[in-house]
Order: sequence, then C-alpha cells, then structure tokens
Amino acid sequence: MDIKLIENFLTEVAANNNRPWFQEHKAEYERAKKEFEGGVEAFIKELSTFDPEISHLTPKDCCYRFYRDIRFSPDKSPYKRHFGAYICAHGKKSLRGGYYLHIQPGHCLIAIGSYWLPTNILTAMRNEIMGNIDEWRRCVEDGKFIHYFGYPNETTWEGEFPTSGKGFGISCLKKAPKDFPKDYEFLDYLKMKDYCVWNRLDDKFFEQKDWTKKAATICKVAKPMMDFVNSVVDDYE
Repeated sequence: MDIKLIENFLTEVAANNNRPWFQEHKAEYERAKKEFEGGVEAFIKELSTFDPEISHLTPKDCCYRFYRDIRFSPDKSPYKRHFGAYICAHGKKSLRGGYYLHIQPGHCLIAIGSYWLPTNILTAMRNEIMGNIDEWRRCVEDGKFIHYFGYPNETTWEGEFPTSGKGFGISCLKKAPKDFPKDYEFLDYLKMKDYCVWNRLDDKFFEQKDWTKKAATICKVAKPMMDFVNSVVDDYE
C-alpha cells in the first residue's frame, strides 16, 4: 500500500472538497482507492491467520463509500477526508464486532470490537459480563491489552477522533445502568456504551513493509474481548 500516494490525495481533497475539483482529479482518486483496497486485501490475509471467519472477505465487502451522505449533515462537503474499511465476518453493516482500518493524514487508527449497540444488546452484554466476570477480566485485564488499549473510559471521544492514542470504550453512562447494582465491584464494565478499543498509529507506520503483520498483532490482542462481545451479539442477529 502506497501510503504517501493515498495521503497526498486525501490532503488535496480535504482542501478542495467540491465536485468540480474531484471530477478533474478522478484519476488520482481511483489510484488512491486501488492502493487502499490493496492494503485492505493484505490486511485481511494477515488477520485470517488467527481469525479464519473473515478469510472469505474481499475489499469490496469491507471498504466504505468515499461519498458522504450529506442529507442530514450541516457539513455539506460531498467527500470524506479518509478511507475506511470494516473487516467483519457478517459484513460492514453488521452489529457484530470486527476490525476497522482508518487512513487519514494525522489521524490513522485501527479499532476492534462493536459500537453503537442497541439497548437490548447492551443489557444482554452487561448481564453476560456479570455472569462471566472472570472470563471477561481475563480478556481485558491482560498486560498486552492494557498496553495497547488502556482501561475502560480513560479517555473521551471528541468529534471524529479520540483524544488519546489509545482507548477502551468510546462513551459510558455516568451512573449504573438501570436495574443493575450500583455497588457492583466492576461497575465500569457495565457503564460502557461501546465495547470497542482503538490504537492510533503514526502515518509512517504504514510505510513499513510489514505493517499488516504489526497491525494484526495489535488486533489479535483484542480478539478475545471481541469474541466475548460477539457471543452476545450473535444471539440477536
């Protein structure tokens, strides 16, 4: 994946986010898109070494559209400022946890898990954690997990990007969820509204020939947590 080619295009489109400019530079977009899809394909192959469920996926299954839906947005820019791909066995529109790759100059990251889960699944997830707290803690209190992702709700998500280089849970309740004990020893895990983690990566990370292997190593650390979450989500999909 030629990260410099991709980021040069993204920098240009961010400064010229309008249809006339884009039409004049469509060939540059196609080259950048092809490079990103090649990176996604290589990343899927690397992830498949420990997660065979996603081995059947292609970049087309995972990559998001570059064109923005501006119908209900105050920002009428027609194009995104990043390339994104969600590598999930059940598809990029699934509630199931997966691996997200985000390429944007100065804001690259990988994320693993599920977010924006509906209330009924969040309730089931919280019950599952309470019923299997030892297993959950083994997943998320491992030394490598904490190294890459930290503890729950240590940081907040502002706008499009997290405020720190790593994180565990985008948002959380201020109090115990309804009908759950307020004095529960591990209440922070029940207050979470998003069971996902992220790690922000320097742009130069993707200049490395083995970036897919290094990124997959980070993802592998979060897979037990993701599997725990998916065991709950699968009952509802």
